[in-house]
Amino acid sequence: MKDMIGYCGLDCEKCDAYLATVNDDQALREKTARLWAELNNAPILPEHINCEGCRAKGVKTVFCENICEIRKCALNKGVSICGDCSELDTCQTIKAIIENDPSALENLKG
Repeated sequence: MKDMIGYCGLDCEKCDAYLATVNDDQALREKTARLWAELNNAPILPEHINCEGCRAKGVKTVFCENICEIRKCALNKGVSICGDCSELDTCQTIKAIIENDPSALENLKG
């Protein structure tokens, strides 16, 4: 399993927060902060857009570190990724991710 696949199956290497962090791209941080603030109706600022991957050691966005219910659940259950959980097929917590991005399920089962 690729280290940069998140608990939910999304590829962290394709995430704008990750890309902004590893490339120190302030314009991408600003663009991502505006988009995420609008989508989440939350005060997300460019300085919040720093992440090295949700399963990797290092900095994470506030959402990934403290709010993401999928990450919290995986850590609580002690699974390295949701694909290792026996409840994956019926899980309501991860359902929206899988429906919106079928590659996430492929990553979890791959």
